[in-house]
Amino acid sequence: MLVPMSEILQKAKAGSYGVPAVAAVNELSARACVAAAEETGSPLIMLCGYGHNPDMDYFGRILNDLVTRTWVPAALILDHSATFEEAIKGIRSGFNTIMVDRSKLPYEENVAQVKELVKIAHAAGIGVEAELGHVGVGENYQVDGISALTVPEEAVRYVEETGVDCLAVAIGTAHGVYKGQPQLRFDLLEELAQKVSVPLVLHGGSGTGDDNLALACRKGISKVNIANDLFQGAYKKTIDVGMEGNNIYALFPMLELGYKETAKHYMEIFGSAGKAWSGKQYVSTEAIPDLNEAK
Repeated sequence: MLVPMSEILQKAKAGSYGVPAVAAVNELSARACVAAAEETGSPLIMLCGYGHNPDMDYFGRILNDLVTRTWVPAALILDHSATFEEAIKGIRSGFNTIMVDRSKLPYEENVAQVKELVKIAHAAGIGVEAELGHVGVGENYQVDGISALTVPEEAVRYVEETGVDCLAVAIGTAHGVYKGQPQLRFDLLEELAQKVSVPLVLHGGSGTGDDNLALACRKGISKVNIANDLFQGAYKKTIDVGMEGNNIYALFPMLELGYKETAKHYMEIFGSAGKAWSGKQYVSTEAIPDLNEAK
């Protein structure tokens, strides 16, 4: 069932757990994400960056159809819209949240552009995520030589001035493949979680490490973006199975299975497994006895 992302994140914030925002770039990956959420009983957030699918209008309709039919609460977010036009395209394509990324701009310009889109989006019943500080690529934590980690006092002011529903913060993660070892500022996260009123988001979750991410969720992160690890999981499954000869016919099922297994892993690690709510009662498979063993 399609619900506002803010509803999912407010529950996560109150419960001190995180929800993975899993990348869906085509029908196969989207179905894998839905299956992962249903099998773990986790709320679902599916993200897609602008242009990651060649037909965003049509793909948005596919995503809406899939989440409308699932029993778990689900939200759709257009990730990292870099222009006004991209953000509006996300709304028109059926995403019920847009991520407005102006993190490389000076503070006042960031606020002005995000505030304008918040006004438009909220009028249409669409949520808005924005970023303060800047999550770089491969542990690049600076913009023009200046530290790009989020400043707590600025974050409080930013939320008040823009009216965003959640805030992506920079505490040391990086997009894509890390160069070196991730160094997360948990002290900074704790201060942000204490002072900022809206749920906090962590970009660049892939490769950060299970222990780091689990701790980040317990300390105040309500949403973690995962993409690279999902693709790697899908690829690794085909390597493990082997695609020689007639095994190639299993290519797409194995890609989907690897994608799903990786998504399920993070739903368990972040603590969102079993947190779905709806008219259907979630029952952990661990509570179901093995009938063969019972004989």
